[in-house]
Amino acid sequence: MVDRENSSQILCSKGFSQRLEEDRISQLPDPLICHILSHLLPKEAVTTSVLSTRWRTLWLWVPSLELVSRDFSNFNAFASLGDRFFESDRMSCLDKLNLTIAGTDASHITSWIDAAVKRKVQHLRFKCFLRSCVCRMPVSLYVCETLVSLKLESVILDDVEFVSFPRLKTLHLLRVILSKLSKDAAFERFISCCPVLEDLEISGCLNAPQPLRVHSRSLKRLIIGHGYSTQFDSVPGVVIDAPQLCFLRIIDHVSKSFIVNNLEYNAKLEVDITFGLRGSVKAIYISGGSLIRSFLSGILKVGDLTIHEVTLKVIYDYSKSESLPQFGYMSRLCVSLFAQYLTWLEPFLESCPNLKSLVLKLPYYLPKKMNQINFSSVPKCLQSSLEFVDLKFPVSGHVAEMKLVRYFLENSAALKKLTLHLDSNSTEDEILTKLLEIPRASTKCEVVIVKK
Repeated sequence: MVDRENSSQILCSKGFSQRLEEDRISQLPDPLICHILSHLLPKEAVTTSVLSTRWRTLWLWVPSLELVSRDFSNFNAFASLGDRFFESDRMSCLDKLNLTIAGTDASHITSWIDAAVKRKVQHLRFKCFLRSCVCRMPVSLYVCETLVSLKLESVILDDVEFVSFPRLKTLHLLRVILSKLSKDAAFERFISCCPVLEDLEISGCLNAPQPLRVHSRSLKRLIIGHGYSTQFDSVPGVVIDAPQLCFLRIIDHVSKSFIVNNLEYNAKLEVDITFGLRGSVKAIYISGGSLIRSFLSGILKVGDLTIHEVTLKVIYDYSKSESLPQFGYMSRLCVSLFAQYLTWLEPFLESCPNLKSLVLKLPYYLPKKMNQINFSSVPKCLQSSLEFVDLKFPVSGHVAEMKLVRYFLENSAALKKLTLHLDSNSTEDEILTKLLEIPRASTKCEVVIVKK
């Protein structure tokens, strides 16, 4: 009898343990469960509400939410779930909110963003792809004092009476209509209301301010990309004054003037600009000389420069009439251009006396019949400071390629490492055999062959 009772107790104990084992997640505290739910798709998180009474409203407390209209079978389902979440009485703080809406109806957005602001949202990303209209941001957004990151795409920003972003560190504006911020220094005022802003990106925006002025004492990273489409308004100039700036990228084939003031020492810069010039050397001399001179004088402290072909061409043509300034702080240079224009690089290398690293990006193979890689001189940096060269194009070992390799090996006295990228149809032994025939100015130079 006793044995039977003991057996029954053991079985009950095992059954209880099994149930505990099966539902350990329910033993977790609510905040941890909500954190787990935030990693699910909203539709999946909602389905957990049928598990028990306790789970019925847990998904409404998630600290982050990503809502994409295209993830739902129809727009009504998307709007219904959004309304349930944002109209809920459970006013938990919202850390991250990512909203992407496509279609024809944006009527829910104002109330949703208003609710997110009330929930003290810190990171907001909103993309709007409407067929018949453009979504205008609600007034509440402009005074969201908890925002740390704001990323907007294809919306309208207005020149509202009061703006306050005391904690905003990241602001990305992609294809945003800035017509209301293009007059009377409105955009400058908008940026000035972000006293701790560190990361600003303005790309492909319609009706951008003319000129575009960015003044910030806190900014560390700035990307300006006006795109190449004629639908974007012409911006006659760009003025940047950000003494803490560490990274600057400008991709703009429209603007004519670029003024960079107080750039940080050893800042990183990427430029793909034309100064609005598409003509001959004479045209550059007549109308563009002062523009180029002003820009170059503002980037003298740059330590790391990535320059694209169109910009290098303008600077090369400019160097035929005026000497380039010395970039004494530049230690790394990355150049992207077609192989037949490699000689454009020579005058620029002459102006980088302390260069340590050079990366050459060629979009295609070096043509086999190309034998005209003839540099007229050896820049000072090759003779004294250049330590690393990376030739980023497929090397197969033909004459034109090896001529370029020879130029660096024979003339770079401080070279420590030359990196070659092997063509998939060639063997390492073929390249090594040809490398052995080339004398080296540096006894410490190592040639590294990277296979695909």
